[in-house]
Amino acid sequence: MNFTTDSRFDFSRKQVDAINSEHYTSVLDLFERACSEFAEKIAFSCLGQDISFRQIDEMSGKFAAFLRGDAGLQHGDRVAIQLPNLIQYPVAAWGILRAGLVLVNTNPLYTERELRHQFQDSGAKAVVMLSDFVAAAEQVIPDTDIKLVITTNALDMMEPQPGPTHNLDQSVVLLTLPAAISLGQGKGSGSGLSGARPTVNDLAVLQYTGGTTGVAKGAMLSHGNIISAIAQGRNHLAEAQGESETRLLIAPLPIYHIFGFTLYLCGNFASGGRSVLIPNPRDLYGLLDVMRSVPFTEFAAVNTMLVGLMANQKFDDVDWSNLKWTIAGGAALVPDVAREWERRTDSKLIEGYGLSETTANLSLNVPSSRRIGSVGQAMGFQEIKLMDSSGKMVADGNEGELWVRGPNVMMGYWKRREATEEAIDPEGFFKTGDVAVKLDNGFYKVVDRIKDMILVSGFNVYPNEIENVLYSHPDVLECAVVGVVDDHSGEAVKAFVVVRNSGLTATALREFCRQDLTAYKVPKNIEFRDGLPKSNVGKILRRELR
Repeated sequence: MNFTTDSRFDFSRKQVDAINSEHYTSVLDLFERACSEFAEKIAFSCLGQDISFRQIDEMSGKFAAFLRGDAGLQHGDRVAIQLPNLIQYPVAAWGILRAGLVLVNTNPLYTERELRHQFQDSGAKAVVMLSDFVAAAEQVIPDTDIKLVITTNALDMMEPQPGPTHNLDQSVVLLTLPAAISLGQGKGSGSGLSGARPTVNDLAVLQYTGGTTGVAKGAMLSHGNIISAIAQGRNHLAEAQGESETRLLIAPLPIYHIFGFTLYLCGNFASGGRSVLIPNPRDLYGLLDVMRSVPFTEFAAVNTMLVGLMANQKFDDVDWSNLKWTIAGGAALVPDVAREWERRTDSKLIEGYGLSETTANLSLNVPSSRRIGSVGQAMGFQEIKLMDSSGKMVADGNEGELWVRGPNVMMGYWKRREATEEAIDPEGFFKTGDVAVKLDNGFYKVVDRIKDMILVSGFNVYPNEIENVLYSHPDVLECAVVGVVDDHSGEAVKAFVVVRNSGLTATALREFCRQDLTAYKVPKNIEFRDGLPKSNVGKILRRELR
């Protein structure tokens, strides 16, 4: 599905053309312009390594040539990246996109079960991963279409040398990223590649997001979606960002998450800024050490990270004098946290709102026009309306489900037509599932969620997925999962469980869950009950457990 095959996206196509003042035909135009204009500037830093725009250009061009030449991948094939924030990520990502392939963002912390679903669903034919993950991948890859595994170590990028090639089994090729780059013959602007360049209507990224069924779905983001998101973000924040020569952004948010992807890989890159990548954002001591070492001008984080940083004894050792603004997203920002952050850093904090389905961007505050406690005003060409349960618009000041239409709204869910039809109405409005209220002067406040989604440190967690794992335990008779308020993560997962065997403990059940669930999805709280509230048709009523 793309803009040209579904009339609901006619609006988006027109708006892409309107907002795209540089007349980019794909994100490759954006990439090439940045590499040409800022060639000798540092684009990314990580673990003491720097890489310039010119080096990104050369390395990603060679990698693209390898993927299309040596690897034999074809236009539109999917390639997964399973990496934390390392310099290797932008090299691999831009190489994939330059080869006319589709990037599949993958959480490095996924369990075998989660990886198997995403690799199978996307139909990925290759994956770039940290060498530490190969052992887990060996259990998954035989059940997928993946025939090429490209590995990398944290510090092996600056002077790549060919490495050994061998098989995971009889059919899967294992190769190091430096070796793949060295084998590629393309240089500069992807020379050596053949075939038509992608257009605004072509699929660029599959960004997986959970659903109410607990099955992760791939949001299809086109080149036009990404171009529009970057252009709108740049225009919205023009007054705050200043000149590109001074931009230095501390980047702890994972690039595989849509927030970090658009902000670091695309937005800051396009403006010639430098992003200092943080591989392990949970190490707040290490993060603060990095912040002490560079005169950063911008920072992005979720609410829980801000809280953790301010509670750290090293916080006041950081020189905050160069910080122009901090952007918060991915989870609701607590107003008291925002005020304390501004007081202690003497800078502005702005909150935004978006989803994977909207290429991150939807609404945003700006330093000169903001309301703490709101998610700001609609960005660029976003058209927002708030709807009641009967599908009628609500009056300003009343609560309603937030629907949005615009050039950065996804093309639909990968291979899920019914889910797409349910999520996007005939006029192209995406139904976010979030309840909001429109304040004066066009500001919006998100007040609740229709979906049962739990937001843990900015990551979506869906109860059905966790319940399915709990139900697989032989001693679990019934269960229900809800989100509860948590001072550290915003929300935490709580499970209510009815057991067959009274000897089952919460500790043992959590250990069982860890086999199939990423750590942040594992129930933090488990409460055993004799029974659970049900409707007259036997459906467990989660709302009565919150």
